[in-house]
Amino acid sequence: MSLAAPLPVAGQLGPDDIRRLQDEVRALAAERDAVILAHNYQVPEVQDVAHYVGDSLGLSREAANADAAVIVFCGVHFMAETASILSPDKTVLIPDLDAGCSLADSITADQLAAWQARHPGAVTVMYVNTTAEVKALTDYCVTSSNAVNVVRHILDTHGGGRGDVEILFGPDMFLGAYVEKEVGRKMHVWDGECHVHAGIRPDDITATRAAHPGADFLIHPECGCSTSVMEYVAAGDVDADGVHMLSTGGMLDFAERAEPGSTVIMATEVGMLHPLRMAAPDVDFIAANERASCRYMKMITLPKLRDSLLEMRHEVKVPAGIAERARIPIERMVAIGAY
Repeated sequence: MSLAAPLPVAGQLGPDDIRRLQDEVRALAAERDAVILAHNYQVPEVQDVAHYVGDSLGLSREAANADAAVIVFCGVHFMAETASILSPDKTVLIPDLDAGCSLADSITADQLAAWQARHPGAVTVMYVNTTAEVKALTDYCVTSSNAVNVVRHILDTHGGGRGDVEILFGPDMFLGAYVEKEVGRKMHVWDGECHVHAGIRPDDITATRAAHPGADFLIHPECGCSTSVMEYVAAGDVDADGVHMLSTGGMLDFAERAEPGSTVIMATEVGMLHPLRMAAPDVDFIAANERASCRYMKMITLPKLRDSLLEMRHEVKVPAGIAERARIPIERMVAIGAY
C-alpha cells in the first residue's frame, strides 16, 4: 500500500478524512497481521478503529494474549513497554515515541532503589504507570482497578499473615491515599502525581455537583480531589450513595447499569467521555473539568497510526534483562483481579 496524500493536521480532520483514514488503518492492520490496542483516553476516531479499547489492566491482558504478530499501542510509552514485556516475540509499535507520561516521569529507577535502601525488606508496589526500569525493581505492579486487591493480598500473604509488612507504594500519591483508606493500613507513599488528574480539584467537583444536583459522581482515584471527596463522604457532607471511586474500567461497568435519562459526572481525563457515551447513549455524561485533557494521550492521531502501520515505525523493545525482571510484577498484576 502506498503512502496516501497529505492530510490536514490533527484536529482539522473532516468526516471524510476520518473515514478514509480508518479504512486505510483497517486494511493495513489486516495486511500486517496487527492488533490495535487503544486506551480509553485516546481521541474518539482512534478508539473507534481499535480492536480493543480499555484501561491499563485490560490492555495488559489483551497484550499478553494477543495472537497477532504486531501490536500497535495507542496510548503512552510505558503501556507499549508493558506490551513488549508481556509479548517479547511480537513487534510492538507506538504511533508517536514522544507520547510520554508525567506520572511515569515522577520516579526513576535510581530514586526507587534509594527509597528501597532506606526500607530494607519492604514490599514494593508500583502503579503500572512507570518505566520498564522501575518495574524491574518492583515486587507487584497495580492499576487503579486492582490496587486495593493487590495490597490486601500482600497483607494477607506476607509477614506470616499478620499484615505488618512494610509497603512502598508509588508513584501516585492520590491513588496511594485511596488504597490506604480502603485497606485501613498506612504505607510509605511516593509523592508523585498525574498532572491531568491532579488538576481536577475539589472546587471543580463542588461547582459541577451544584449545577447538577442528584447526579451520580464517578471519580478516578488518581484525581487531586479524591482525598477531599473521601473526607467529605466520611464527614457526611457528601452523600456516599452518589459517589463512586472507580477505575476507567469500573466507570464503564457503571455506565452499563446507569438509568437511562440520568446525569453522571465524571472526574477523569476527558477522553473517557467517548467510551462512556458509547456504552450508555441515553445517559448524560458530564466532565467535572473539561480542561482535564492529557496532551500525551492526544499525541496519537489517525495519520500517525496509519503511518506507523504503513512503515512499521516507532518500535518499542525492552532490553531482555530488564524485561525478564519486569515481567514478574506485571504478571502478578494481571493475575490479581479487579474489585
